[in-house]
Amino acid sequence: MKLAYVIAPGRGTTNLLLAGVAQALADKGVTLCGTVQLDTERAEEHHCDMDVLVLPDGPKIRISQYLGANARGCKLNPEALETAVGQTEERLRDGADLLIVNKFGKQEAEGRGFREAVGQALAQDIPAIIGLSEGSRDAFMAFVGEAEEITPEHDAVLNWALSATGRQ
Repeated sequence: MKLAYVIAPGRGTTNLLLAGVAQALADKGVTLCGTVQLDTERAEEHHCDMDVLVLPDGPKIRISQYLGANARGCKLNPEALETAVGQTEERLRDGADLLIVNKFGKQEAEGRGFREAVGQALAQDIPAIIGLSEGSRDAFMAFVGEAEEITPEHDAVLNWALSATGRQ
């Protein structure tokens, strides 16, 4: 089983790391599946719009919903997330060299989101890299049993992916 996760410190850092690695892998001809998150800051209200790019070539799906400047609730749009999940699972059935999931979060911890896609990739012997926050580590490990933690640096993640896909 070739399964790894990465936790980068700082808000949005894991997203940037995985998006950069995905681009580098695509440039090397690795067939990708999954999602990377692309946030757009809304500085005037200290919020961001969350979009995911369904790998390898889109579409880009807005997975956040605007709840107002003073909103404190979760801004995730679960229906939009499930659209991205469905497209990922469909593409995964066609095969890929690597699955990248931008985040194993609350939806996945509760049995939804990308959970089935991760299981599908592992069943097909497709390596996977999953982005985590420290708060979701326990739920992720309870789901997968074991996985390798990768240092949150571009070259470390890229090298793991190249090795796992037999490209190094």
